[in-house]
Parts: sequence; structure tokens; C-alpha cells
Amino acid sequence: MLSLLKINNLALVDQLVWQLDTGLVGVTGETGAGKSVIVGALKLVLGERAEKSLIRTGEETCTVEAVFDLADAPVVNSILEDSGLDACDDGQLIVKRVIGLTSNKQFINNSPATLAVLKSLGAYLVDLHGPHDHQGLLSTERQLSMLDAYAGATELGRDFRKAWRHWRSASDSLHNFQTAGVEGERELELLRHQLHEIDAAKPNPDEEEELETHYQRASNSSRLVELATGATNLLSAGEDTLMDRFGQLQKLCRDLEKLDPGLRETLEGVDRAVMELQEIDSGLIDYLDDLSTDPAELAALEERINTLETLKRKYGPGLDDVLVHRNEIADRLDSVENRAERLQELENEVAAARKLADAAGSKLSEKRRKAAPKLAKEIARHLKELGFKQAAFEVRLLPHREPEAGGLEGVEFEFGPNPGEPMKPLRQIASSGEISRVMLSVKSALADQDATPLMVFDEIDANVGGEIARAVGEKMARLGERHQVVAITHFPQVAAVAAHHFVVSKEVRDGRTCSQLVQVQDEDRIVELVRMLGGGGKQARAMAESLLV
Repeated sequence: MLSLLKINNLALVDQLVWQLDTGLVGVTGETGAGKSVIVGALKLVLGERAEKSLIRTGEETCTVEAVFDLADAPVVNSILEDSGLDACDDGQLIVKRVIGLTSNKQFINNSPATLAVLKSLGAYLVDLHGPHDHQGLLSTERQLSMLDAYAGATELGRDFRKAWRHWRSASDSLHNFQTAGVEGERELELLRHQLHEIDAAKPNPDEEEELETHYQRASNSSRLVELATGATNLLSAGEDTLMDRFGQLQKLCRDLEKLDPGLRETLEGVDRAVMELQEIDSGLIDYLDDLSTDPAELAALEERINTLETLKRKYGPGLDDVLVHRNEIADRLDSVENRAERLQELENEVAAARKLADAAGSKLSEKRRKAAPKLAKEIARHLKELGFKQAAFEVRLLPHREPEAGGLEGVEFEFGPNPGEPMKPLRQIASSGEISRVMLSVKSALADQDATPLMVFDEIDANVGGEIARAVGEKMARLGERHQVVAITHFPQVAAVAAHHFVVSKEVRDGRTCSQLVQVQDEDRIVELVRMLGGGGKQARAMAESLLV
């Protein structure tokens, strides 16, 4: 139930703290007193977009805060958890909207939230109906969910939707496969050519660096031979080489060391230098032996580099990308060349999925066929109590050619208010008075299955007579035995049957008009009913008192 509604600086309301109880709560007041503010506040709680014009003149913000006490809230907690918010461990849910001149904010249990989350929660918290708020009832999708709830087929509906989604997914895969066929033999030949070109080259990303090094060496082999030969000539070839001179130096140093051992440390580097020069000379000689100047090898290296560059140009930019493209081509060819086999697999999957969907749909349809006439009879009974003495109501099942998300059939609620006149779908009913009473009849028939904690009826008794208004009120009161019901009404017959009666009025304080909400009981309630009856005197008072009996 909604246990508390707080409003600050919303339209004519400067401050309102409304504590609600269970059962039918009646709200009355003169036209323009501010009853619509309550509905507006609830719509804000339900995630409706807010306009700056709602802010009370002279103020910068307005706030609306609602506290819901939920005995069992698995769906609400699931929505909260999916949105990254804490669940209602204590069963209490607090929703707050702050509307500002520059920005708006919303909170759930003191944590920031989005309007989308508020709307998701609102669908499970409040069922709001006004003179023109019957779109939900007129929607065939909503009518189907009502029938399923009445039939106890909600779980079967979930099972069917799961099977239906699997069938649709398999059907989409088959369709995509069929429409993505090879565009003739040319495409097939192109795929084979590309695969052969890549496989013949056997590209290896690890070879590029080594290949480039070998190519640079081979392409500069003549100059490398010239330079390396010149170095070895200086070191050891010919006459008066570096090695000869270092040999002479080494002999002189050894003679010096014999005469003066103290020079050992100074001269010991000569031997190391001689050894290093010998190693350099030996390494250059080996390098010259390994250095190839074969033009054929250079040509082969050039050809290999060109081959890899061509592959990168076509399928790259890098060799890794070339290999990825190669695997894609192979998969595509495999798919194409084994097309008939894959097509049969997909067709089998679709057939199996359709069989499961049909089986789940048949179970759901059977439940609906049994429940539809019972629901129609129940709604018709409530309609008679609301003044449609000879009205007819039918819940018509309309088979689909192919399974749809809602099942193997749709539904249409049809209504015939007058004998001899054809039945019409609810969406074709023009009278707001008629559709309001039909909506109340449907709600009454589904009272045990409807899990919405709060129902709000905003002047749905408009355009009905006094006797019918009393029946409407009694119907709301019986709904109040299973739900918390708020009825905003102009009819004393409705207000009189409410378990709790509140009056909205206007007063001027410090030159400003303000709306206020007070609960009336005993004598104050009789006075309000007399006002609603449109006159004073003993007769009006007696009528008001009789309404409360």
C-alpha cells in the first residue's frame, strides 16, 4: 500500500503530508480546489516527465515523495537489482522526485535513479485510471495478459514466449543463410583463388624481419666484400700489416718487462689488444667465406619479399591480417561447399523449434479457451451491477496464421451495451461513462489475480447517474477489500462508501492561494456530503446521513 505521500511547492500545494490507510480512500472537493494535484503527484512518482510550470510560483523546486509498504516484493526487488539499486529488505520503498528550474532528480530509497526505473516500478505499484486513461484496457496485448492472469496461465505464457523466441531465432538463422548464398560461380572461383594464393605463399609473420636482414645483406654484397677485404688486408694480408706491427710491439713490451717487472701492469693491455685483433681478423675472414654474391639468391629474396608485400596489399595490412583473412575464406568456402548439408541442419532446427513452440502454445491456448467464457460471464455480472442490465460481453479468441509473441491467438474484448445491437471491440466505444464502468467491471473480475497494490480512480464516475454512482462506489469499496483504492470523485454516493474520506479545499494565506487536504469524519463528513448533494436544509442532511448507513 501507499502509506505516505508528501508534496512540497507543487502547483497550489505549498506543503502536504498525506498518510493513507488500507481500503477505499475517497477524495472530494470543489472543482479547482486541487484534487488534480494528487493525481499529478502520483504520476510524477510513476516516472512521468515533469514540466517547470508545476513548480509553485516564487519557488525554485518542488518535491514529491511517496512511501510504499510492500508485504511481498519479488518483482520490485528484481527491477531494483537489475538497475544496480538495493532491494527493499524491510519491505519499504521510498520514491522521491525533485523538480527544479534548471534540473530534475529522482531517488529510490535515497539512491539516484532514472525515470526509466521509476516507470518500470510504477507499472507494478500503481494502477491509475482517469476519464481518458483507458489505453491499457483498450490494448489487445493488455487484454491478453488479463485473460492469462484470470486463467492462471501466466507461467505457461512465459514458457511459450521462451519457445517462440527460440523458434524465431532459428528461423532468422535459416533466412539469413538462404539470402546470403553465393552469387554464382564467379564468387566461388574468387574464394578458391584467394585461398590458393595465400596457402601457396605460406606466409609467416615471424619471417619478415629475418628476410629483410638477408635481403639488405645480399643487395649490398659487393660493397660488403670490398669493405671486409680491406679490413683483413690491413690486419693480416700483405706486408707491414697491423698484426706484424703489433707483433713487434708485443716483443718490445716483453723485453721491457724482463728488465723492469714494474711495467707489467702498464703493458699487460698489449697482449689483450693482440688477441682481440686476431679475433676480429678471424671473424672477418669467416664473414667473407659466408657472404654470398650469388645474383640468383638476391633474386629469390626479392621475389619472396614482393610476394609477401602483394599479400599484404590485398589482404593486409599485416601478415597476421592476411592469415585471418585466409581463415575467413576457408570458413566461407566450407559453408558454401557444404551448403546443402548446413541448409538441412538449419531446416531441422527450425522444425524442431516450431514443434516445441506449437506444443507450448497448445497448452496455453487450452487454458485460454476454458477461461475466456468464464471471464466474460464474470465481467458481464459486474456490468449488470453497474447499470448495464442487458449488456453482453465476450472475450473472443482470434487465431493467428503463425505463432506470435503472445501465443497462437490474440484476444479481443467485445461489448454490447444494448440488446439487438452488434458487439463491438472496446476500442470502438465512444462514451467515457460506458468505458469507465467497463474498466471497473474488468478490474473487479480480476481483483484476485491483480497484484497491483494501489488503484487510483480519478473521476471515472463522471457522466453516470446517481443510482449508478452508488453502484460504482460499492464496486470500488469491494475492490478496496483486496487492494488499496483511491477514488477522486464528485459523487456523494461514492464518497459515502469510502472507508476513509478526505476533502481538498482552497484557502488564502498571506495573500497566496493554497490547497489543503484534511480527513473528515462524523459531522464534518456529513457537511461535505451535504455540499456535494448541492443544497442545505434538513432534506439534504437526511439524504447525506442515509448514504452513510
